[in-house]
Amino acid sequence: MSNLLIVDDEEAVCWALKKALTKLGHHVAVAASAEEALRLCEKQSPEAIVLDVRLPGLDGLSALGQLRTLSGDAPIIVVTAFGNLSTAVRAVEGGAFDYLAKPFDLDQALDTIGRALKRRSLQQQPSVPASESVEPPEEMVGASSAMQNVFKRIALVAPREACVLITGESGAGKELVARAVHRYSPRRDKPFLPVHVAALNPNLVESELFGHVKGAFTGATLAKPGLLTLADGGTVFLDELADIPMPVQVKLLRVLEHNEVTPVGSNQPSPLNIRILAATHQDLERKIAQETFRHDLFFRLNVFQIHLPPLRQRRDDIVPLAEHFLRRFDAKLLPLLPPTAQFLVDQAWIGNVRELRNALEHAVIVARVGPLLPEHFPPTSALRTTNPKEQLGAAVLAWLEDRIQSAQGRIPENLYEELLKCVEPPLLEELMRRLQGNRLIAAQWLGLNRATVRKKLAEHGLADIHRPAHKTDDDDE
Repeated sequence: MSNLLIVDDEEAVCWALKKALTKLGHHVAVAASAEEALRLCEKQSPEAIVLDVRLPGLDGLSALGQLRTLSGDAPIIVVTAFGNLSTAVRAVEGGAFDYLAKPFDLDQALDTIGRALKRRSLQQQPSVPASESVEPPEEMVGASSAMQNVFKRIALVAPREACVLITGESGAGKELVARAVHRYSPRRDKPFLPVHVAALNPNLVESELFGHVKGAFTGATLAKPGLLTLADGGTVFLDELADIPMPVQVKLLRVLEHNEVTPVGSNQPSPLNIRILAATHQDLERKIAQETFRHDLFFRLNVFQIHLPPLRQRRDDIVPLAEHFLRRFDAKLLPLLPPTAQFLVDQAWIGNVRELRNALEHAVIVARVGPLLPEHFPPTSALRTTNPKEQLGAAVLAWLEDRIQSAQGRIPENLYEELLKCVEPPLLEELMRRLQGNRLIAAQWLGLNRATVRKKLAEHGLADIHRPAHKTDDDDE
């Protein structure tokens, strides 16, 4: 049973709410004015308040702050028959839990009051102790054994000059790894230049990276230094390495081998002193088999590899990461309540750390004054489901959003073919592993012709995967 206070000068509203709430087992007090409500709060603090805006004497919004103070910050639900943007904004700024416009549905009001009481009870629960450490804005956060291994590898390679290949899913934090390597390297006082290769104009990638001389091509009215030259003495981070065109890969290999860069349209190389860190979420070995990535460049860039596991494989990091982001968004919402912390740990987080950060920012906006509850997170987020079909759909949507953003206003091209190139290889590889390379059965499982399966395996560089060397296509029959 909870003590509730209804502040409204309409007898019909008070009667209906009191009857419904009393039937649910609550003790309900009624006040026809804000002044009367303040006197009642001084005698006994309610656990939730329903407050009308238009009242005789002191209006509801003016009394909102005093009622919160006298009630021990009880959640207040503001209702009004004259709803407008100004009223809603003032209610939110005053710390109202929710806002209802008259005439409202009784079930809607009861549901809102129920949520308010739930928040009140959770506020009184012990919280998950927040970590006392305060990290720099770009510091990596992680308590799991997987992240401890990442930290160790960063510490090992940072003082060296070796190229580093950072692998991991989109949104896992690969750029943070690159920044950490640079920050703890002897080049820390020199430039750190992140280059998102997929975002560069495909026709101008070479010019953007290496620069060009005047007259090198139509429109090159002035000489322009490339991005690599701008980072001279520092570190270049090449994100989405697999998207580098083959002709550019040749020139990049020369930069690494000879420490010099040749602008487009010039025959005169210039000395260059940079360290290259690269990242990709794609399988470069498969790209090599497909002859879309040079094997010599791969070996040159993959001197030292750091793999960043997806967030779902390091759940011990979720709460520390959430606390880290909340310190930046609104530290007053710390520490996390146990149900909220468990809710976060239970999610699939297909979008990894990036998705967690965005979900927390959404929740902070909705929660306003706190505490942060599961209901404050995006209600339509596909990441809340453990249904594989829904997870796949969410992953496709995330991929599409990434491709659209990478296009930077241009029309995306060949989306369907790109999607198939992402989906087909893992599907085929896993099927061939399970079926020990039997293409005939794989074709039956896929509902495809065996010749089609053979063709797709060859396209993706999987022709001989999980297949005994002595076996032929006829052996499958």
